[in-house]
Amino acid sequence: MTKKVETKVKETKKSKIVKITPEILFEAGAHFGHVAKRWNPKMEKFLYGKKGGVHIFDLEKTIEEVEKAGKFLSKMASENKKIVLVGTKRQSREMVKEEAMRIGAGYVTERWLGGTITNWEQIKTRIGRLNKLKKSREAGEFAGYTKKERLLIDREIAKLQRFFGGLADLGGIPEVVVIFDAKKDKIAAKEAKSRGIKVIGLLDSNANPDLVDYPIPMNDDATTAVELVIKYLVQEIEKGKKKGSKASVVKKEEKKK
Repeated sequence: MTKKVETKVKETKKSKIVKITPEILFEAGAHFGHVAKRWNPKMEKFLYGKKGGVHIFDLEKTIEEVEKAGKFLSKMASENKKIVLVGTKRQSREMVKEEAMRIGAGYVTERWLGGTITNWEQIKTRIGRLNKLKKSREAGEFAGYTKKERLLIDREIAKLQRFFGGLADLGGIPEVVVIFDAKKDKIAAKEAKSRGIKVIGLLDSNANPDLVDYPIPMNDDATTAVELVIKYLVQEIEKGKKKGSKASVVKKEEKKK
């Protein structure tokens, strides 16, 4: 790592502008890979070297890849593509759900169910069931049911919400998948790749970079570092959404003329 970049997180009245640098990631422990004997040789181009038998990431390259992924996400968001964030790992689960809900993106924070992409019609059926039950409950349609029947319905809704709630408003098959542990959620990556869907993924030194289109090489167990990357990528999605909204308004104005 040679070039030094100023480290800052700027704060405005409306929101915090997240800017990650090699120094910030280093302080958060993003540079530590796995023990050398557990590595995937395909990750070599992202590594700086070894220390104490542990691989060390080249964080300059990590930043380059994060920025590439961010620009791509911003572009996809500006085109109103369906983006799904996948974070089933304990370190990222809560933040992925919180940030996805905040910006209106899809998310999966429980186990990725095989067929979520490759058998979307079946998934859509379960989402439909979830939405129907929730709507009926809100309308008070179960008021005449017995206590046991209502309890069973509540349990079904809770189960469906747990696995499909993050996809309920997606409106169709995902068009971009962002995975915050590409090794743990490799099924999601494989499904997306098999259908030509672009994949962004965090990769530790033992992961396979062939599974993703936009690799982000770093320690995927470093909670603070992972949270920073989540916030940065979500910020880029937000930028894209705003850009897309402005472009849509301009087009409408031009049509009126």
